[in-house]
Amino acid sequence: MSRRIFGIETEFGCMTDTDGSIGSPEGTAALVRDYIFHDLKLGMSDMHYRDWGEPPGNGGFLFNGGRLYIDMGHLEYATPECIGLFDLIAYDRAIERLIMTILDDVGLSEDISFFKNNIDHFTGATFGCHENYQLRRDIPFYKVVIPTLMPFFVTRQIYAGAGRVGGHEEILEFGDAHHRRDNFVGFQISQRADHIVTEIYEWIQFSRAIINTRDEPLSDYTKYRRLHLLVGDSNMSEYTTALKVGTTALVLDFIEEGHRPRDLSLSNPIQAIKDVSRDQTFRWIVELESGGTISAIDLQREYLNVAAQVLQGRDADTDWVLTEWESVLDDLEASPERLTDRIDWVAKKWLLETFMEEEDLDWDDPWLESLDLEYHHLHPQKGLYYALESQGDVKRVTTDEQIEAAIRNAPENTRAKARAHVMRYLFENRLPCIIDWNQIYFTHEDPFEMKDPFEIYEAEVESLLKRLREQPRTASRKRRIRI
Repeated sequence: MSRRIFGIETEFGCMTDTDGSIGSPEGTAALVRDYIFHDLKLGMSDMHYRDWGEPPGNGGFLFNGGRLYIDMGHLEYATPECIGLFDLIAYDRAIERLIMTILDDVGLSEDISFFKNNIDHFTGATFGCHENYQLRRDIPFYKVVIPTLMPFFVTRQIYAGAGRVGGHEEILEFGDAHHRRDNFVGFQISQRADHIVTEIYEWIQFSRAIINTRDEPLSDYTKYRRLHLLVGDSNMSEYTTALKVGTTALVLDFIEEGHRPRDLSLSNPIQAIKDVSRDQTFRWIVELESGGTISAIDLQREYLNVAAQVLQGRDADTDWVLTEWESVLDDLEASPERLTDRIDWVAKKWLLETFMEEEDLDWDDPWLESLDLEYHHLHPQKGLYYALESQGDVKRVTTDEQIEAAIRNAPENTRAKARAHVMRYLFENRLPCIIDWNQIYFTHEDPFEMKDPFEIYEAEVESLLKRLREQPRTASRKRRIRI
Protein backbone atom coordinates (compact mmCIF):
# COMPACT_ATOMS: atom_id res chain seq x y z
CA MET A 1 0.00 0.00 0.00
CA SER A 2 1.07 3.60 -0.41
CA ARG A 3 3.30 5.14 2.22
CA ARG A 4 0.67 6.51 4.55
CA ILE A 5 0.72 7.54 8.17
CA PHE A 6 -2.03 6.03 10.30
CA GLY A 7 -2.82 5.68 13.97
CA ILE A 8 -5.51 4.62 16.42
CA GLU A 9 -6.86 6.37 19.53
CA THR A 10 -8.61 4.18 22.09
CA GLU A 11 -10.76 5.22 25.05
CA PHE A 12 -10.85 2.58 27.79
CA GLY A 13 -13.71 1.82 30.14
CA CYS A 14 -12.97 1.05 33.78
CA MET A 15 -14.88 -0.60 36.63
CA THR A 16 -13.87 -0.78 40.28
CA ASP A 17 -15.20 -2.68 43.29
CA THR A 18 -18.76 -1.83 44.22
CA ASP A 19 -18.07 -0.83 47.86
CA GLY A 20 -15.83 2.05 46.81
CA SER A 21 -12.85 0.92 48.88
CA ILE A 22 -10.50 0.93 45.88
CA GLY A 23 -11.60 4.28 44.52
CA SER A 24 -13.40 5.67 41.51
CA PRO A 25 -12.84 4.65 37.88
CA GLU A 26 -11.49 8.16 37.26
CA GLY A 27 -9.00 7.76 40.11
CA THR A 28 -7.96 4.36 38.79
CA ALA A 29 -7.34 5.79 35.33
CA ALA A 30 -5.11 8.43 36.95
CA LEU A 31 -3.31 5.72 38.92
CA VAL A 32 -2.41 3.87 35.71
CA ARG A 33 -1.31 7.09 34.02
CA ASP A 34 0.90 8.12 36.93
CA TYR A 35 2.44 4.67 37.23
CA ILE A 36 3.41 4.76 33.55
CA PHE A 37 5.05 8.19 33.78
CA HIS A 38 6.45 8.24 37.33
CA ASP A 39 7.13 4.62 38.30
CA LEU A 40 7.92 2.91 35.00
CA LYS A 41 9.24 6.15 33.49
CA LEU A 42 7.97 5.29 30.03
CA GLY A 43 7.39 8.87 28.93
CA MET A 44 7.27 12.55 29.81
CA SER A 45 4.27 14.05 31.54
CA ASP A 46 2.99 17.38 30.16
CA MET A 47 4.45 20.42 31.88
CA HIS A 48 1.80 22.79 30.51
CA TYR A 49 -1.89 23.27 29.87
CA ARG A 50 -2.89 21.71 26.54
CA ASP A 51 -6.49 22.85 26.97
CA TRP A 52 -8.78 24.02 29.76
CA GLY A 53 -9.52 20.39 30.64
CA GLU A 54 -5.93 19.21 30.22
CA PRO A 55 -3.78 20.73 32.98
CA PRO A 56 -0.12 19.90 33.55
CA GLY A 57 0.29 16.23 34.42
CA ASN A 58 -2.99 15.20 32.80
CA GLY A 59 -1.08 13.16 30.23
CA GLY A 60 2.01 13.09 28.10
CA PHE A 61 3.97 11.52 25.28
CA LEU A 62 5.51 8.08 25.65
CA PHE A 63 8.95 6.94 24.58
CA ASN A 64 7.27 4.51 22.17
CA GLY A 65 6.04 7.57 20.26
CA GLY A 66 2.44 7.37 21.44
CA ARG A 67 0.45 9.54 23.83
CA LEU A 68 -1.44 8.67 27.03
CA TYR A 69 -3.82 11.00 28.85
CA ILE A 70 -7.07 11.34 30.78
CA ASP A 71 -10.01 12.52 28.69
CA MET A 72 -13.22 13.32 30.55
CA GLY A 73 -12.37 10.82 33.28
CA HIS A 74 -11.29 7.88 31.16
CA LEU A 75 -7.89 6.66 30.07
CA GLU A 76 -7.09 7.30 26.42
CA TYR A 77 -4.13 6.09 24.37
CA ALA A 78 -3.00 7.19 20.93
CA THR A 79 -0.55 5.02 19.03
CA PRO A 80 2.51 6.62 17.46
CA GLU A 81 2.52 7.49 13.79
CA CYS A 82 2.88 4.21 11.89
CA ILE A 83 3.52 3.28 8.27
CA GLY A 84 3.54 -0.51 8.58
CA LEU A 85 0.10 -2.06 9.01
CA PHE A 86 1.21 -4.76 11.43
CA ASP A 87 3.41 -2.30 13.32
CA LEU A 88 0.22 -0.39 14.07
CA ILE A 89 -1.43 -3.50 15.47
CA ALA A 90 1.51 -4.12 17.80
CA TYR A 91 1.38 -0.54 19.11
CA ASP A 92 -2.39 -0.75 19.52
CA ARG A 93 -2.04 -3.87 21.67
CA ALA A 94 0.96 -2.57 23.62
CA ILE A 95 -1.20 -0.48 25.93
CA GLU A 96 -3.44 -3.45 26.73
CA ARG A 97 -0.43 -5.44 27.88
CA LEU A 98 0.89 -2.46 29.83
CA ILE A 99 -2.36 -1.75 31.70
CA MET A 100 -2.60 -5.30 32.96
CA THR A 101 1.08 -5.36 33.94
CA ILE A 102 0.51 -2.27 36.07
CA LEU A 103 -2.57 -3.66 37.80
CA ASP A 104 -0.64 -6.83 38.60
CA ASP A 105 2.32 -4.79 39.91
CA VAL A 106 0.13 -2.81 42.32
CA GLY A 107 -1.93 -5.84 43.31
CA LEU A 108 -5.25 -4.54 41.98
CA SER A 109 -5.93 -6.80 39.01
CA GLU A 110 -8.63 -8.66 40.97
CA ASP A 111 -10.43 -5.48 42.04
CA ILE A 112 -10.15 -3.25 38.98
CA SER A 113 -11.25 -4.06 35.43
CA PHE A 114 -10.35 -2.28 32.21
CA PHE A 115 -12.31 -2.81 29.00
CA LYS A 116 -11.53 -2.07 25.38
CA ASN A 117 -15.09 -1.62 24.13
CA ASN A 118 -17.49 1.12 23.06
CA ILE A 119 -20.60 0.92 25.21
CA ASP A 120 -21.88 1.04 28.76
CA HIS A 121 -25.08 -1.01 28.83
CA PHE A 122 -26.16 0.60 32.10
CA THR A 123 -25.83 4.32 31.28
CA GLY A 124 -25.91 4.23 27.47
CA ALA A 125 -22.57 6.05 27.29
CA THR A 126 -20.21 5.26 24.43
CA PHE A 127 -16.42 5.14 24.28
CA GLY A 128 -14.58 5.93 21.08
CA CYS A 129 -12.07 4.18 18.89
CA HIS A 130 -10.76 6.87 16.54
CA GLU A 131 -8.83 6.04 13.40
CA ASN A 132 -6.48 8.55 11.79
CA TYR A 133 -5.26 8.47 8.20
CA GLN A 134 -3.03 10.97 6.45
CA LEU A 135 -4.42 12.27 3.15
CA ARG A 136 -2.95 14.33 0.37
CA ARG A 137 -4.17 17.92 0.52
CA ASP A 138 -4.71 18.19 -3.25
CA ILE A 139 -7.51 15.56 -3.33
CA PRO A 140 -10.90 17.37 -3.10
CA PHE A 141 -12.15 16.35 0.33
CA TYR A 142 -15.83 17.27 0.09
CA LYS A 143 -16.33 16.51 -3.60
CA VAL A 144 -14.34 13.27 -3.87
CA VAL A 145 -13.16 11.82 -0.57
CA ILE A 146 -16.35 12.04 1.49
CA PRO A 147 -18.79 10.82 -1.22
CA THR A 148 -16.50 7.88 -2.04
CA LEU A 149 -15.89 6.87 1.57
CA MET A 150 -19.42 7.21 2.95
CA PRO A 151 -20.91 3.95 1.54
CA PHE A 152 -17.69 2.14 2.39
CA PHE A 153 -17.80 3.15 6.06
CA VAL A 154 -21.51 2.39 6.43
CA THR A 155 -20.94 -1.19 5.25
CA ARG A 156 -17.41 -1.83 6.59
CA GLN A 157 -18.95 -2.95 9.88
CA ILE A 158 -19.87 -6.35 8.39
CA TYR A 159 -16.27 -7.38 9.08
CA ALA A 160 -15.04 -4.57 11.36
CA GLY A 161 -17.82 -4.61 13.96
CA ALA A 162 -17.18 -5.75 17.53
CA GLY A 163 -20.77 -6.88 18.15
CA ARG A 164 -23.16 -5.99 20.96
CA VAL A 165 -26.25 -7.18 22.79
CA GLY A 166 -29.36 -4.96 22.61
CA GLY A 167 -29.56 -1.37 21.45
CA HIS A 168 -29.69 2.29 22.44
CA GLU A 169 -31.16 5.36 20.88
CA GLU A 170 -29.42 8.71 20.62
CA ILE A 171 -31.76 11.66 21.03
CA LEU A 172 -30.74 15.19 20.08
CA GLU A 173 -32.78 17.91 21.76
CA PHE A 174 -31.78 21.55 21.40
CA GLY A 175 -28.18 20.53 20.80
CA ASP A 176 -28.01 18.22 23.82
CA ALA A 177 -27.51 14.48 23.40
CA HIS A 178 -29.49 12.00 25.49
CA HIS A 179 -29.44 8.22 25.60
CA ARG A 180 -32.19 5.72 26.18
CA ARG A 181 -32.51 2.00 25.81
CA ASP A 182 -34.77 1.13 22.90
CA ASN A 183 -36.83 -1.98 22.27
CA PHE A 184 -34.31 -3.80 20.10
CA VAL A 185 -33.74 -7.33 21.38
CA GLY A 186 -31.01 -9.43 19.88
CA PHE A 187 -27.47 -9.11 18.63
CA GLN A 188 -25.97 -6.28 16.56
CA ILE A 189 -22.73 -6.54 14.61
CA SER A 190 -21.52 -3.05 15.63
CA GLN A 191 -21.21 -1.35 19.00
CA ARG A 192 -20.87 2.12 17.57
CA ALA A 193 -23.68 2.18 14.98
CA ASP A 194 -26.45 3.16 17.41
CA HIS A 195 -24.41 6.16 18.56
CA ILE A 196 -23.78 7.72 15.14
CA VAL A 197 -26.16 10.63 14.57
CA THR A 198 -24.96 12.42 11.44
CA GLU A 199 -22.99 11.86 8.25
CA ILE A 200 -20.33 14.55 8.62
CA TYR A 201 -19.52 17.06 11.33
CA GLU A 202 -16.50 19.01 12.50
CA TRP A 203 -16.71 19.03 16.29
CA ILE A 204 -16.61 15.68 18.08
CA GLN A 205 -18.19 16.95 21.28
CA PHE A 206 -21.48 17.98 19.73
CA SER A 207 -22.37 15.49 17.03
CA ARG A 208 -20.94 12.00 16.49
CA ALA A 209 -20.47 11.64 12.74
CA ILE A 210 -19.49 8.90 10.31
CA ILE A 211 -16.74 11.19 8.98
CA ASN A 212 -15.26 13.91 11.14
CA THR A 213 -14.32 16.94 9.03
CA ARG A 214 -12.03 18.70 11.51
CA ASP A 215 -8.96 19.79 9.56
CA GLU A 216 -6.05 19.28 11.94
CA PRO A 217 -3.21 17.74 9.90
CA LEU A 218 -0.53 17.75 12.64
CA SER A 219 1.96 18.08 9.79
CA ASP A 220 2.61 20.32 6.80
CA TYR A 221 -0.89 21.66 6.11
CA THR A 222 0.06 22.59 2.53
CA LYS A 223 0.64 18.91 1.70
CA TYR A 224 -1.57 16.88 4.02
CA ARG A 225 -4.80 16.70 5.92
CA ARG A 226 -5.84 14.10 8.49
CA LEU A 227 -8.91 11.93 8.14
CA HIS A 228 -10.23 11.50 11.68
CA LEU A 229 -12.88 8.78 12.10
CA LEU A 230 -15.35 8.22 14.94
CA VAL A 231 -17.37 5.46 13.31
CA GLY A 232 -15.28 2.37 14.08
CA ASP A 233 -15.57 -0.12 16.92
CA SER A 234 -12.82 -1.01 19.39
CA ASN A 235 -11.63 -4.38 18.21
CA MET A 236 -10.04 -7.08 20.33
CA SER A 237 -9.06 -9.20 17.34
CA GLU A 238 -5.73 -8.28 15.80
CA TYR A 239 -6.96 -9.65 12.48
CA THR A 240 -10.11 -7.51 12.53
CA THR A 241 -8.15 -4.36 13.33
CA ALA A 242 -5.66 -5.06 10.56
CA LEU A 243 -8.45 -5.68 8.04
CA LYS A 244 -10.37 -2.57 9.15
CA VAL A 245 -7.35 -0.28 8.81
CA GLY A 246 -5.92 -2.07 5.78
CA THR A 247 -9.05 -1.91 3.65
CA THR A 248 -9.54 1.76 4.51
CA ALA A 249 -5.94 2.53 3.55
CA LEU A 250 -6.35 0.79 0.19
CA VAL A 251 -9.52 2.75 -0.59
CA LEU A 252 -7.62 5.95 0.17
CA ASP A 253 -4.80 4.74 -2.07
CA PHE A 254 -6.98 4.31 -5.14
CA ILE A 255 -8.85 7.57 -4.45
CA GLU A 256 -5.54 9.44 -4.42
CA GLU A 257 -4.60 7.78 -7.70
CA GLY A 258 -7.78 9.04 -9.33
CA HIS A 259 -9.93 5.89 -9.21
CA ARG A 260 -13.44 5.43 -7.81
CA PRO A 261 -16.09 2.72 -7.87
CA ARG A 262 -19.38 3.47 -9.57
CA ASP A 263 -21.77 5.77 -7.74
CA LEU A 264 -22.88 3.86 -4.65
CA SER A 265 -24.33 6.80 -2.71
CA LEU A 266 -26.82 5.66 -0.09
CA SER A 267 -30.25 7.17 0.25
CA ASN A 268 -29.90 7.53 4.04
CA PRO A 269 -26.46 6.62 5.44
CA ILE A 270 -27.45 7.14 9.08
CA GLN A 271 -30.45 4.84 8.82
CA ALA A 272 -28.42 2.36 6.79
CA ILE A 273 -25.61 2.10 9.33
CA LYS A 274 -28.14 1.15 12.01
CA ASP A 275 -30.11 -1.18 9.75
CA VAL A 276 -26.99 -3.06 8.72
CA SER A 277 -25.89 -3.43 12.33
CA ARG A 278 -29.30 -4.74 13.45
CA ASP A 279 -30.10 -7.02 10.52
CA GLN A 280 -30.69 -10.44 12.09
CA THR A 281 -30.76 -12.13 8.69
CA PHE A 282 -27.23 -10.98 7.78
CA ARG A 283 -28.39 -10.12 4.27
CA TRP A 284 -27.53 -6.45 4.92
CA ILE A 285 -29.49 -4.83 2.09
CA VAL A 286 -29.04 -1.06 1.72
CA GLU A 287 -30.92 1.42 -0.46
CA LEU A 288 -29.00 3.46 -3.00
CA GLU A 289 -29.71 7.08 -3.74
CA SER A 290 -30.35 6.01 -7.34
CA GLY A 291 -33.37 4.00 -6.18
CA GLY A 292 -31.94 0.49 -6.34
CA THR A 293 -30.65 -1.76 -3.58
CA ILE A 294 -27.45 -3.67 -2.98
CA SER A 295 -26.14 -5.93 -0.24
CA ALA A 296 -23.36 -4.64 1.97
CA ILE A 297 -21.23 -7.58 0.84
CA ASP A 298 -21.63 -6.70 -2.84
CA LEU A 299 -21.04 -3.04 -2.12
CA GLN A 300 -17.79 -3.91 -0.38
CA ARG A 301 -16.87 -6.07 -3.36
CA GLU A 302 -17.16 -3.04 -5.63
CA TYR A 303 -14.46 -1.33 -3.56
CA LEU A 304 -12.39 -4.52 -3.43
CA ASN A 305 -12.52 -4.89 -7.22
CA VAL A 306 -11.21 -1.37 -7.80
CA ALA A 307 -8.44 -1.89 -5.23
CA ALA A 308 -7.43 -5.22 -6.79
CA GLN A 309 -7.33 -3.81 -10.32
CA VAL A 310 -5.24 -0.80 -9.33
CA LEU A 311 -3.10 -1.98 -6.42
CA GLN A 312 -2.51 -5.73 -6.74
CA GLY A 313 1.16 -6.65 -6.35
CA ARG A 314 2.31 -3.33 -4.88
CA ASP A 315 3.75 -4.91 -1.73
CA ALA A 316 3.16 -7.67 0.81
CA ASP A 317 0.81 -5.63 3.03
CA THR A 318 -1.38 -4.68 0.07
CA ASP A 319 -1.65 -8.26 -1.14
CA TRP A 320 -2.41 -9.51 2.38
CA VAL A 321 -5.30 -7.04 2.68
CA LEU A 322 -6.67 -7.84 -0.78
CA THR A 323 -6.52 -11.60 -0.15
CA GLU A 324 -8.12 -11.42 3.29
CA TRP A 325 -10.73 -8.88 2.21
CA GLU A 326 -11.93 -11.19 -0.54
CA SER A 327 -11.81 -14.25 1.71
CA VAL A 328 -13.83 -12.57 4.45
CA LEU A 329 -16.51 -11.34 2.05
CA ASP A 330 -16.82 -14.82 0.58
CA ASP A 331 -17.17 -16.35 4.04
CA LEU A 332 -19.71 -13.75 5.13
CA GLU A 333 -21.82 -14.60 2.12
CA ALA A 334 -21.51 -18.37 2.53
CA SER A 335 -21.70 -18.63 6.34
CA PRO A 336 -20.45 -16.03 8.85
CA GLU A 337 -19.69 -18.83 11.31
CA ARG A 338 -16.59 -19.57 9.26
CA LEU A 339 -15.08 -16.36 10.63
CA THR A 340 -15.17 -17.23 14.33
CA ASP A 341 -11.37 -17.27 14.37
CA ARG A 342 -10.95 -13.88 12.71
CA ILE A 343 -13.85 -11.41 13.10
CA ASP A 344 -14.84 -9.98 16.50
CA TRP A 345 -18.61 -9.89 16.12
CA VAL A 346 -18.72 -13.45 14.82
CA ALA A 347 -16.55 -14.75 17.66
CA LYS A 348 -18.61 -12.91 20.27
CA LYS A 349 -21.91 -14.10 18.82
CA TRP A 350 -20.69 -17.69 18.82
CA LEU A 351 -19.62 -17.45 22.48
CA LEU A 352 -22.92 -15.89 23.54
CA GLU A 353 -25.04 -18.38 21.64
CA THR A 354 -23.06 -21.28 23.09
CA PHE A 355 -23.71 -19.94 26.58
CA MET A 356 -27.38 -19.28 25.83
CA GLU A 357 -27.86 -22.85 24.72
CA GLU A 358 -26.14 -24.25 27.81
CA GLU A 359 -28.11 -22.04 30.21
CA ASP A 360 -31.39 -21.92 28.25
CA LEU A 361 -31.37 -18.12 27.95
CA ASP A 362 -32.94 -15.63 25.53
CA TRP A 363 -31.34 -12.49 24.10
CA ASP A 364 -33.17 -10.26 26.60
CA ASP A 365 -31.49 -11.89 29.62
CA PRO A 366 -29.31 -9.27 31.44
CA TRP A 367 -26.65 -11.94 31.90
CA LEU A 368 -25.75 -11.60 28.24
CA GLU A 369 -24.90 -7.92 28.61
CA SER A 370 -22.34 -8.88 31.25
CA LEU A 371 -20.85 -11.50 28.96
CA ASP A 372 -20.83 -8.96 26.13
CA LEU A 373 -18.66 -6.74 28.31
CA GLU A 374 -16.41 -9.60 29.41
CA TYR A 375 -15.41 -10.25 25.81
CA HIS A 376 -13.50 -6.93 26.02
CA HIS A 377 -11.94 -7.46 29.47
CA LEU A 378 -8.18 -6.82 29.25
CA HIS A 379 -7.25 -9.33 31.96
CA PRO A 380 -5.83 -12.39 30.15
CA GLN A 381 -7.46 -14.75 32.68
CA LYS A 382 -10.87 -13.01 32.63
CA GLY A 383 -11.45 -11.69 29.14
CA LEU A 384 -13.44 -13.93 26.82
CA TYR A 385 -11.44 -12.84 23.79
CA TYR A 386 -8.20 -13.61 25.59
CA ALA A 387 -9.56 -17.05 26.46
CA LEU A 388 -9.97 -17.73 22.75
CA GLU A 389 -6.51 -16.36 22.05
CA SER A 390 -4.82 -18.44 24.75
CA GLN A 391 -6.43 -21.57 23.29
CA GLY A 392 -5.17 -20.71 19.81
CA ASP A 393 -8.72 -20.26 18.52
CA VAL A 394 -8.18 -16.83 16.93
CA LYS A 395 -5.85 -15.73 14.17
CA ARG A 396 -3.10 -13.30 15.13
CA VAL A 397 -1.01 -10.98 12.97
CA THR A 398 1.62 -10.01 15.58
CA THR A 399 3.80 -11.84 18.10
CA ASP A 400 4.16 -11.30 21.83
CA GLU A 401 7.73 -10.15 21.19
CA GLN A 402 6.53 -7.43 18.80
CA ILE A 403 4.02 -6.19 21.36
CA GLU A 404 6.61 -6.09 24.16
CA ALA A 405 8.98 -4.15 21.92
CA ALA A 406 6.22 -1.67 21.05
CA ILE A 407 5.77 -0.78 24.73
CA ARG A 408 9.21 0.86 24.96
CA ASN A 409 10.42 1.59 21.44
CA ALA A 410 9.15 4.01 18.80
CA PRO A 411 8.70 3.04 15.13
CA GLU A 412 11.98 3.25 13.24
CA ASN A 413 10.51 4.79 10.08
CA THR A 414 8.41 7.80 11.18
CA ARG A 415 9.00 11.04 13.06
CA ALA A 416 7.96 9.23 16.26
CA LYS A 417 11.56 8.00 16.40
CA ALA A 418 12.88 11.57 16.40
CA ARG A 419 10.38 12.72 19.01
CA ALA A 420 11.24 9.79 21.29
CA HIS A 421 15.00 10.36 20.86
CA VAL A 422 14.75 14.01 21.85
CA MET A 423 12.37 13.20 24.69
CA ARG A 424 14.81 10.75 26.27
CA TYR A 425 17.52 13.40 26.38
CA LEU A 426 15.13 15.99 27.81
CA PHE A 427 13.90 13.51 30.42
CA GLU A 428 17.37 12.44 31.50
CA ASN A 429 18.47 16.05 31.85
CA ARG A 430 15.22 17.35 33.32
CA LEU A 431 14.92 20.12 30.76
CA PRO A 432 11.65 22.09 30.54
CA CYS A 433 9.82 21.66 27.25
CA ILE A 434 6.45 21.48 25.52
CA ILE A 435 5.98 18.39 23.38
CA ASP A 436 3.48 17.97 20.58
CA TRP A 437 3.12 15.60 17.66
CA ASN A 438 4.89 17.87 15.20
CA GLN A 439 6.86 20.27 17.42
CA ILE A 440 8.96 20.42 20.58
CA TYR A 441 9.35 23.79 22.30
CA PHE A 442 12.26 24.75 24.56
CA THR A 443 13.09 27.65 26.85
CA HIS A 444 16.04 29.07 24.91
CA GLU A 445 15.68 27.36 21.53
CA ASP A 446 13.51 27.80 18.49
CA PRO A 447 10.88 25.03 18.25
CA PHE A 448 12.12 21.75 16.84
CA GLU A 449 9.85 21.25 13.85
CA MET A 450 8.77 17.83 12.57
CA LYS A 451 6.32 18.76 9.81
CA ASP A 452 7.00 15.66 7.72
CA PRO A 453 5.76 12.55 9.57
CA PHE A 454 7.68 10.30 7.17
CA GLU A 455 11.04 11.73 8.24
CA ILE A 456 13.13 10.41 11.13
CA TYR A 457 15.15 13.67 11.33
CA GLU A 458 18.35 11.89 12.29
CA ALA A 459 20.76 14.70 11.41
CA GLU A 460 18.45 17.37 12.83
CA VAL A 461 18.13 15.48 16.11
CA GLU A 462 21.91 15.16 16.47
CA SER A 463 22.34 18.88 15.77
CA LEU A 464 19.67 19.79 18.31
CA LEU A 465 21.13 17.58 21.03
CA LYS A 466 24.59 19.02 20.41
CA ARG A 467 23.25 22.54 20.97
CA LEU A 468 21.36 21.46 24.08
CA ARG A 469 24.50 19.86 25.51
CA GLU A 470 26.42 23.09 25.01
CA GLN A 471 23.83 25.37 26.61
CA PRO A 472 24.58 24.59 30.29
CA ARG A 473 28.30 25.32 29.80
CA THR A 474 27.49 28.60 28.09
CA ALA A 475 25.13 29.56 30.90
CA SER A 476 27.77 28.68 33.47
CA ARG A 477 30.38 30.93 31.79
CA LYS A 478 27.90 33.84 31.71
CA ARG A 479 27.25 33.45 35.43
CA ARG A 480 30.99 33.54 36.20
CA ILE A 481 31.40 36.72 34.14
CA ARG A 482 28.58 38.44 36.05
CA ILE A 483 30.15 37.54 39.38
